Amino acid sequence: MKTLLLAVVVVAGVLLALRVAAAEKAPRPPESGEMAPDFTLPDATGKPVSLQSLRGHWVVLYFYPKDDTPGCTEEACQFRDDWVQLQALGAKVVGVSVDDSASHAAFAKKHGLPFPLLADVGGAVAKTYGAYSDWVVFKFAKRYTFLISPDGRIARTYLSVDTSKHSAEVIADLKQLTGRD
Repeated sequence: MKTLLLAVVVVAGVLLALRVAAAEKAPRPPESGEMAPDFTLPDATGKPVSLQSLRGHWVVLYFYPKDDTPGCTEEACQFRDDWVQLQALGAKVVGVSVDDSASHAAFAKKHGLPFPLLADVGGAVAKTYGAYSDWVVFKFAKRYTFLISPDGRIARTYLSVDTSKHSAEVIADLKQLTGRD
């Protein structure tokens, strides 16, 4: 029993050390005023979507851990429910996770999501935005959101998200930034 306990402690220590090392190498998220890193990723149908193609609009670029999990579903459905308000403010919503296009298609269909979900299967884009988490056996996008201005600059960065209030928070910031009510 002591040998098993020791083995568990050693494995946990190794995993923690790997996690710390990965965190130290992770790029920092872009900050307000910086240009948003461009990308091209497939949507749920496999069609490529680039950040460049969304220029001229406000972009709510939100990263989330996993399709069809409780927090991710709540966040996506809040954006869905606020879709009309977001559109009225000139915003496009784009969700990104490391799930594949087929998973995104099922998730979007199940919850009637009117915005694209992009498949960042290798996590390259999430890494660029400092939103990638690698726990050795589990790899996922952190729940980060970036509000990107029509000229492609980061206007707001959200690194601590309450899924039940996040969409309303983004709308309030958009209203302030655009001067609209």
